[in-house]
Amino acid sequence: MNLPNTITLCRLVLTGIFVGGTALVSPVGHWIAMVAFVVAAISDWFDGYFARKYGLVTPLGKLMDPVADKVLVCSAFVYLSSVQLCPVWITVLILAREFLITGLRQIAIEAGRMLAADRLGKWKTGMQLGYCITCLVWFAVNSPAPHNPLLRLLRYLSQPDGWLMPGFLWLALALTLISGWNYLWSNRELLAGK
Repeated sequence: MNLPNTITLCRLVLTGIFVGGTALVSPVGHWIAMVAFVVAAISDWFDGYFARKYGLVTPLGKLMDPVADKVLVCSAFVYLSSVQLCPVWITVLILAREFLITGLRQIAIEAGRMLAADRLGKWKTGMQLGYCITCLVWFAVNSPAPHNPLLRLLRYLSQPDGWLMPGFLWLALALTLISGWNYLWSNRELLAGK
């Protein structure tokens, strides 16, 4: 297993740590969840960078990288809906889009093709990660009120009734729908069985 694929596998492990942190329901748990999620999100950039820079792009990596992204993001959105920070209908749309594109990728593999992530899909993932990180920062720095100026700034920026969290959410939703439609339209011949 090469370096990019190892990083992708580590992202799945970090997702497990994130979920464990959310289960603690405590300030320490919030910090564990936030740090695990942020490191996992950053690792997504590094595995792609190393794969392209050193010519380590593999079929396994092309398959596992988007799966690891989906597991990370979907687990975060399910958690955020469970704590009533994200509307359930938005989480359902995001999950439906991810399952639909995963199914389309499986159809493509059976047809001898590989569907890599496109630019819209990467922007969609970026907005989703931005929203999730903003929410997790809010939980981590919200209680008790921080005395550190940096933590106070993060608390201000990440508050649910501010502009950053809703901005990320609506951009993520729009790009989720647009990129999903783009994948389906661009690969409609696969759905038609051609």
